[in-house]
Amino acid sequence: MKISGARTEPFSAIRRRALTQAGAQATGRSGPADKAGFLGLTEAELTPSVQGALKTLLAEIDDLRGEVGRLKAQLTEVEGLADRDVLAPVLNRRAFMRELGRVATFAARYGAPASLVYLDLDGFKSVNDRFGHAAGDAALRAVAERLTANVRESDVVGRLGGDEFAVILVQADLETARAKADSLVAVIEREPVQCGDWSVPLHLSAGVRLIEPGADPEVALAEADATMFVRKRERRA
Repeated sequence: MKISGARTEPFSAIRRRALTQAGAQATGRSGPADKAGFLGLTEAELTPSVQGALKTLLAEIDDLRGEVGRLKAQLTEVEGLADRDVLAPVLNRRAFMRELGRVATFAARYGAPASLVYLDLDGFKSVNDRFGHAAGDAALRAVAERLTANVRESDVVGRLGGDEFAVILVQADLETARAKADSLVAVIEREPVQCGDWSVPLHLSAGVRLIEPGADPEVALAEADATMFVRKRERRA
């Protein structure tokens, strides 16, 4: 399609250029005449037929932007689901370890204190054996929900697998973290979990370690796990 005797560029080429530039330039919702500079056209070339074609083109650009926005939203949702534990409403181990690495890096750069709490359900196998796996799943979800409800938004809660959970407490030294860990255990153990006709009691052990600046996440987690195991043996004694 030839726009004027002086212009030999086909409209299809203009259309491709406009669609290519649409993602990089904000064209808004104004009419075709306001797009002359954007498309490289003069006012004299904006004949009624060209204006009609431009309206169609601009509608395609708007549709393209809308589709890009929808795809971005879907991608964000999928990424969020990939970070979530399959059973409990907290981060899975992979996502939690990523956040632990970030906190350790932040501590190294800015000297901000942070601590790691490692929690383990005591006697969880007996819960499954006595009440069934549905009750065991309900117990795990209850622990996750109570942890999330009793920490700050800036803190991070994750399920490491099985009956093991962990919490990253930002801006918390070791003494503060120990007090918080005791508080979390108390609030989780306070009420049993109801599953059908069963009332399932919860018992936990917690270990706390300071997240050293630049610490390896796996090492930090292993140290917190070891501290938790000592507490578990003390509770059994």
